[in-house]
Amino acid sequence: MEKIASFTVNHLVLEPGVYVSRKDRFHDTVITTFDLRMTAPNKEPVMNTAEIHTIEHLGATFLRNHAQWKDRTVYFGPMGCRTGFYLLLEGDLDSKDIVDLMIEMFTFVRDFEGEIPGAKADECGNYLDQNLPMAHWLADRYLEKTLKCIDEKHLNYQE
Repeated sequence: MEKIASFTVNHLVLEPGVYVSRKDRFHDTVITTFDLRMTAPNKEPVMNTAEIHTIEHLGATFLRNHAQWKDRTVYFGPMGCRTGFYLLLEGDLDSKDIVDLMIEMFTFVRDFEGEIPGAKADECGNYLDQNLPMAHWLADRYLEKTLKCIDEKHLNYQE
């Protein structure tokens, strides 16, 4: 079998960043998949499911309500390895095209207070598995150590 694109990335040198994982064409539409890498694979502890779940609920809610991006958002969700998230957007995009959006989204996650959207028993299949304080911490870490000081090395996969 052919390896999928994400398994061809060298995870031994991968650092937190915003990367284009792949681009797929559906008729006349391009869908860009972004790798929002929040922790260094195989070097740092992975994120726990509760905070990932909280970031997923808040991030998806933010994106689906964003004036410019709501109609271009295809999917936002966690990686199975728990080191980041995938974001699928309509359009032939580059990593630098969404840095401001990611700063806005992770600021929203970091600063969010109140009831987590979709975190009730009738809205979510695992509604109790949430950790807002840790989601705040992780969002702040990603903002300060990655997004606000991002460079080319963290916008493009390295060999």
